[in-house]
Amino acid sequence: MRETASAADLLSWYDTHARELPWRVSPAARQAGEVPDPYRVWLSEIMLQQTTVAAVKAYFLKFTNLWPSVTDLANAADDAVMAEWAGLGYYARARNLLKCARVVAREHDGVFPTTREDLLTLPGIGPYTASAIATIAFDQPETVVDGNVERVMARLHAVETPLPRAKPELTEHAAVLTPKDRPGDYAQAVMDLGATICTPRSPACGICPWINACAARDLGIQARLPAKEPKKAKPTRYGIAYLGRRTDGAWLLERRPEKGLLGGMLGWPGSDWSDQPVDAPPLAADWRDPGIEVRHTFTHFHLRLTVKIAELPATAAPNQGLFVPAAEFRPNSLPTVMRKAYDLAAALLVDS
Repeated sequence: MRETASAADLLSWYDTHARELPWRVSPAARQAGEVPDPYRVWLSEIMLQQTTVAAVKAYFLKFTNLWPSVTDLANAADDAVMAEWAGLGYYARARNLLKCARVVAREHDGVFPTTREDLLTLPGIGPYTASAIATIAFDQPETVVDGNVERVMARLHAVETPLPRAKPELTEHAAVLTPKDRPGDYAQAVMDLGATICTPRSPACGICPWINACAARDLGIQARLPAKEPKKAKPTRYGIAYLGRRTDGAWLLERRPEKGLLGGMLGWPGSDWSDQPVDAPPLAADWRDPGIEVRHTFTHFHLRLTVKIAELPATAAPNQGLFVPAAEFRPNSLPTVMRKAYDLAAALLVDS
């Protein structure tokens, strides 16, 4: 007869096998009385959206070194924060990060609300993030369901309904298991279980603390769960990016609109991104096509950018964008797709 999964079994496993993460208070430290910093919990959760733990660690350490508190972040310049965010992608998160920090600093005296309901009133905090902060930072018994938790619940209960249709059912299963005692540690324990043992491919069932409670393992179907709806093919859009360098070394950049992809970020002037982009150079110049194409994939589409380059006179006056002096230009601050264009084309201008 199959056992019933218990939070106590998972917490016992977590006490020994918890991952060491820069934003996490270890279970031993937590039980000794150390309290998680809500700012660090919030920052990590925002950074981890659509991004892996491995990719986030360095960014998190850099941010918390530059801005140790939510008030420090609230007082930071927009451009400085966006520059440090470059490479993490999903730039709307960075804009909302600043908005949220400023609301917490100015309207809550730098103190994060403790309940899910109040956290939901803050910019950029949705249902999942509100539950995670309330649970991890404040030990509120909220149900936290990310991709790892969905996978664990789908296998534990042999849920064959494909995602995303299975989300409500998986959330119900997760809610039943969420304990009143140590809910913050429990939420992180399920995430760790999914990340280290109940992995997408080749789950290590033999060392799982819930091995005797797993319905999917009993049926031999754990490797194919959770089921997912077939993905629709991503469309491909095309565009043109214009890399212009003035004779004094300054680069021609433009700030993208606040709303939309790469919102608020500096990048190369360019055309629309569509099936048939319209040539739209930022100023009259000898724009050359050296045969360079940048390929990049966003969440909903693939992008192929033709890169055109031009050496511009010192008197150049763009009808869009601004010149950034060579001494102030930081290629690493560009969004990834823009940095790709720079890496491919800059040498052709510098050496010309």
